[in-house]
Amino acid sequence: MSERRPGKRKRKAKAEEQAERLLQAGEQLAESGRKLNRDPRLLAIVRSLRKVLPGDNRVADPMELSNERQPRAMSRMLSEISTEHPGVLGEAGLGALQLMRSISEAQGRGRGKTELAIAFTDLVDFSDWALKAGDEAAVNLLRDVSVAIEPPVKTHGGDVVKRLGDGMMAVFKSAEDGLAALLEGRQRLEEVKVDGYRPRIRAGLHVGLPRKVGKDYFGVDVNIAARVADSAGAGELLISDATLESIGPKSVKVKESAPLEAKGVPGDFSVYAVTGTN
Repeated sequence: MSERRPGKRKRKAKAEEQAERLLQAGEQLAESGRKLNRDPRLLAIVRSLRKVLPGDNRVADPMELSNERQPRAMSRMLSEISTEHPGVLGEAGLGALQLMRSISEAQGRGRGKTELAIAFTDLVDFSDWALKAGDEAAVNLLRDVSVAIEPPVKTHGGDVVKRLGDGMMAVFKSAEDGLAALLEGRQRLEEVKVDGYRPRIRAGLHVGLPRKVGKDYFGVDVNIAARVADSAGAGELLISDATLESIGPKSVKVKESAPLEAKGVPGDFSVYAVTGTN
């Protein structure tokens, strides 16, 4: 028995040495991976590739990333992505999600079954003003803006889906309700003033079939609604041609705006600036 112990100790020492080498090799490999993941040139290449991929390159909604229908490996990878400082792997993962969503929407799976009016708003020049006014004034302003524009959403049967910094996304059962809420909110906003700043919103409204995931909505019609809002000028309310058709041209005064040209939007898509109601 005593003769076997030295042999066991040697084998144990050798195994520990091999394990240590493997650990060091793993650490070196991980460090190489981290450097590669942070390589600014490679990151720029991946980001530029995402711009030419089909679909919306502004993906990464937390509700979507946790969707149980996503493949498990993809979900695990995407859930670890930092949206503030994504590395090469993160951008590649978002590109994969972008492509998956585009394919899903092309096959009709990106739309839901219930027609809703989708509204987006944001404040004009808020960021520049907030930098000068400071955090306290900015918080006070956002609170006052919320008090001005969110109650009309509920009054007209809508739901605030989420707040987006200085804006919001809301859905309504009808285009008429969405239009009425946005017009009332814009009017109430005229009474708000903080440190000499009078907030103005740009807003967009589109009717479609958004797909509901948890408490959120996504899909091609959500993308279109966001782009309609992005195209609005200071204090302007834009509606899509689908919204105008739903409301009825005789019920609202509009002037046709320039055709909306954006990724993921049909080429013959028209938008209209609301100037009043009849």
